[in-house]
Amino acid sequence: MPRVAANRFEVRLALSEVGHFEAKCFFLTQGETTPIWPPGANTSVNVEPAESCCANTIYNAFVRQFGPNKSGAKALPAPGEECIRLLDAARFTVIPPSGTFRDLISELDFIIGELGCRILMLLPIHPTPTTYGRMGRFGSPYAALSFRSVDSALAVFDPQATPTEQFVELVDAVHRRNARVLLDIAINHTGWAANLHTNHPEWLSRTPEGRIEVPGAWGVQWEDLTKLDYRHRELWQFMAEAFLTWCRRGVDGFRCDAGYMVPHAAWKYIVARVREQFPDTTFVLEGLGGKISVTRQLLNTANLNWAYSELFQNYDRSQLEHYLPEAIDISATDGLTVHFAETHDNLRLAARSHTYARMRTALCALAAPSGAFGFANGLEWLAAEKINVHEPVPLNWGCPVNQVAAIRRLTQLLKLHPAFHDRTNVTLVQQGGGNQVVILRHHLPTDRRLLVLVNLDCDQGTTAAWNPEAAGMRQNTYTDLLAETPVTVHASGGLYTCALAPGQVLCLSPAPSDLALLNSAPADPFAVPPRI
Repeated sequence: MPRVAANRFEVRLALSEVGHFEAKCFFLTQGETTPIWPPGANTSVNVEPAESCCANTIYNAFVRQFGPNKSGAKALPAPGEECIRLLDAARFTVIPPSGTFRDLISELDFIIGELGCRILMLLPIHPTPTTYGRMGRFGSPYAALSFRSVDSALAVFDPQATPTEQFVELVDAVHRRNARVLLDIAINHTGWAANLHTNHPEWLSRTPEGRIEVPGAWGVQWEDLTKLDYRHRELWQFMAEAFLTWCRRGVDGFRCDAGYMVPHAAWKYIVARVREQFPDTTFVLEGLGGKISVTRQLLNTANLNWAYSELFQNYDRSQLEHYLPEAIDISATDGLTVHFAETHDNLRLAARSHTYARMRTALCALAAPSGAFGFANGLEWLAAEKINVHEPVPLNWGCPVNQVAAIRRLTQLLKLHPAFHDRTNVTLVQQGGGNQVVILRHHLPTDRRLLVLVNLDCDQGTTAAWNPEAAGMRQNTYTDLLAETPVTVHASGGLYTCALAPGQVLCLSPAPSDLALLNSAPADPFAVPPRI
């Protein structure tokens, strides 16, 4: 290694293989052959697919919700609801029409082209219980009966295309728009009467009394699910083949539901098997409810790529000041933490207020590492009814009061501005009081900087304050890249301050030319971001 200082040596290497690697320097005395190893742990190097350097914007779609009632305009009238209740009471099975893969294909121009999302993440699409062991109107998509099959309810009857072929149509349609597909798979458990119950009953986890165990989290037992026993190495092989099957169908990655419940060694084996054939596959850990230490270990040494951030359940300034620094560190060392504004597990933001929904959406996007920002379908339409994976809940689709344009501006920022790309330091720099945060984004290769100011209070105004020395910017006039307006800040007591209206979010640039950068986006709405 060339010497670059009196006690410092440097080497530059091409990182041409995705995965987790470890290294350690040693000393070799001239003329000797025995190395001298310094104390301390190895250096870990986690290499990600090149395409994940920016604009990792995720649209989480529940295919069922893209059916006839996605706008809420075709809900059954009261007599119809009463009829269904009578049938339910008589123990008939009543399942409404579902959205289909082709329904979702018809909205891809909007999701990818207009909203600007580059990743379509599908909730599980496997066959689910319809009678035996079914809970709710549809049955849970997480109660998979087969890990390699498609739920035929998500397809239209077509003599020329099987349900699986119609799923591949969706994958191909996404790829034609230069976007990627992630598939949600919950390998910790199955639904009741799943294929594995017949073919491999020994893989079911049972109590000493022989009762099949059900998984759970947050004090809730998921009674429609059956837990799998990962002490069986053959189960690891089976699951690895299931992942490979979906990769061969064109899937680019996976959401690993309740991934912390699956042993580290099993994930390490599964990921390694997949990477042998599909090295750029992205594994997104859903570790909510598990320990942060387990999340870090799965990202680091088990070689999963990204993890769900918990920003969506941290609300005020003190919570963000406690949570965000560790999330930033995880993103820099172990794997990206994806800031989801909404998930299917949480209450809708718009149920609280439209101002609150807009503020939280902007916060999650503008704090995202390498543009790792996601949201559940319907957020763009300010849907207020919580997603219920067992029921036909509408999406408020097409509502004239929405945040479509606001999300499009956010995704443009994540695609085009260097401060939202890789090699960017993200730091909280707020000072003074008030329920506000100030986020500094500093892109190291270009020295480009942005300040994100967020009033977390949607009922009262506040004043954001920061140290200009810490921000590395001392001018008084900035450009808000969200509203495209000039903003003047004020000096007071060694700090800079800016008044914020309730729920207001600003993205301040010291360079007016940044507006031209954003407004010079490629004419093709499906163009690959220039950084990629």
